[in-house]
Amino acid sequence: MNLRHLALAAACLVGLAASPVAAQQHVTMALDWTPNTNHIGLYVARELGYYAEAGLDVEILPYTDASAGALVANRVADFGIVGSIGFMTQRAAGADLKAVYAVTQTETGRLVFNAERADIQRPQDLDGLTYGGFGSAWENALITSMIRADGGEGTFETVTLGTSAYEALANGAVDFTLEVYTWEGVKAELDGKAQRAFRYADFGVPDQHTTLIGSSEAYLGANPETATAFISATERGYAYAVEHPDEAADILIAANSDVLTDRTLIRASLQALIDGHYLQSADGVIGAIAPAKMEAIGQYLFTAGILRDGNGVVLADKPDFSPYFSNQYLPAE
Repeated sequence: MNLRHLALAAACLVGLAASPVAAQQHVTMALDWTPNTNHIGLYVARELGYYAEAGLDVEILPYTDASAGALVANRVADFGIVGSIGFMTQRAAGADLKAVYAVTQTETGRLVFNAERADIQRPQDLDGLTYGGFGSAWENALITSMIRADGGEGTFETVTLGTSAYEALANGAVDFTLEVYTWEGVKAELDGKAQRAFRYADFGVPDQHTTLIGSSEAYLGANPETATAFISATERGYAYAVEHPDEAADILIAANSDVLTDRTLIRASLQALIDGHYLQSADGVIGAIAPAKMEAIGQYLFTAGILRDGNGVVLADKPDFSPYFSNQYLPAE
């Protein structure tokens, strides 16, 4: 090799050394609650390197009192875990939100009461009883329509208790409440608190994707490739959790050891999400948002007068719900 070739080779090496490694795209993700099994795919994707492989540096933001939907709509977070009802009401009021991934393929909530209550055999038996609630208009509409669908009047007393409702139910201070089966319901089973329940869909309430991942139209429009990479890696995380529940549970706990100390609950909750085909449907669907479900729950909320505009006025005309969501960021089959 002559001097000229040596000089060229040296120049190339210098150039390579000076060239920075391609920077990963920073993405922020807001949670809807303290870390739990609904979030497991996010932590799996981060800890197993799925996000890094996709060129992403994903920051899962600490949970705060501000809703994930508000953080996303105001561009504080790029993506967020959002409950279906909160998402629909915020979007109807003008928030810049769009659902891009269905964490749950079917409804995880149910109406519950203590198993020894022989006087409660069907929803109409709830007339005149006391409900331990959480303070949203959706709850009253839901319970009223379930009772009326069963032939009752839909009249009951409400005491707003927040998460204290579960303790109040257990000690008989209230007659019934609502719970997420895959968390509070599983915990009740582990604690030996026998319950019975009514499924919403059995009494006139449309099935829904209880939990979604949302972003903003502004972010998606400006970052379509990043959004696709993020959702694809996230789907890998949830798919891994379904196939490898023991490992996934340990990943979630290790990433949140300060708040998640009950492995038995975490593992049982994840198994309930798997066995009930919540994270992945019986026919293998994972992440996809069903247009029919979004239309049905949207129609239900509109009919119940829950959807309001930005000024708090009940919507007079049913919105077109199709722009509320998109499956285009999911991996192509």
